Amino acid sequence: MLNLSPPRTLTFLVSLVVIGLAVASLWLRIPTIGPTVVKFRTWFFVGAYVLLALGVVSKRL
Repeated sequence: MLNLSPPRTLTFLVSLVVIGLAVASLWLRIPTIGPTVVKFRTWFFVGAYVLLALGVVSKRL
């Protein structure tokens, strides 16, 4: 059985920033990393979710 715990604040904030970039790329042009975010938008969504899930499962992350 998995021991679930809330993710650390830093893990949650990083996940929030990644998902925010992916959502913002739908409507805004992001100057520096915009083309990369648009090209790999789906992986940004998946990566943010996986990071948050790992933060819930792991006590160190």
